[in-house]
This record gives sequence, structure tokens and C-alpha cells, in this order.
Amino acid sequence: MSMTIRIAAALLIGNDGQTLLVRKRGTQAFMQPGGKIDAGEQPAEALARELYEELNLRIDPSEAVYLGHFSAPAANEPGFIVEAELFQVRIDVDVLPAAEIEEVRWIDPAGDGGLQLAPLTRDLILPFYRSSLTTA
Repeated sequence: MSMTIRIAAALLIGNDGQTLLVRKRGTQAFMQPGGKIDAGEQPAEALARELYEELNLRIDPSEAVYLGHFSAPAANEPGFIVEAELFQVRIDVDVLPAAEIEEVRWIDPAGDGGLQLAPLTRDLILPFYRSSLTTA
């Protein structure tokens, strides 16, 4: 049985339709911003807390649109599965890396931005977002 990490993740969309990915210090893969859900914490609250810690970004949890539950191998913890509650958040402000985030990058969600992506981002979240665009 593999161990799981429960996280809340944000599909952050800017005014130009680009999406924001983050890379943690000492790692290679870019992924959605977000983080672990604490015991007794609602996923949207966890997301708001993590976005503030990682990007100094304040969001109203009630404005995060729930997209669904996604599961994939963890990028940085071998043998772990990430269980992600994904929310879409539209922002029109600049964000700066903070806490353990080393780099932030806006990419066109139609591609990979030439970046190494975490499995959850590469295999599930970006394809999910692309399909939502084509059906809109």
C-alpha cells in the first residue's frame, strides 16, 4: 500500500489565460501551488493558507472554484501518491516566491512551457484544463 499526501492545489489563471506553476527549493519539477491539508482543515482554507505562505497571495476561499479530486504519483516523495483537491482561482496581481518556493513561472496551459512538470500537473491537471477550454 502506498502512502498518500492530501493536498489542496490551485489552478491559478491570470488575466491572459496563462497558469502559474511553482518549483520548491531543491527540486526540479514545477507544479500547481498549494500544499498539505491540515487535520480538521477544509481544503479551500488550506489552499488560501498555502497560497499566502508560498506566494504572499491573499484569496477568499469562497472564490476558489472546486474542480475535482485528482491523484498521481508524488513528484518529490518517491513511493507516495498525491491526493489533490483542485480549485481554480483567477488572479490579476503579481505573485512572488516565498517560503520554500524557489521559482514561479507563468506558462501557456496549452503546452508545458519547456519545463519539467510534476506528474499530477503534466498528466492530469493541464490536460483537464485544456479540455475545459475546448468545450467552453
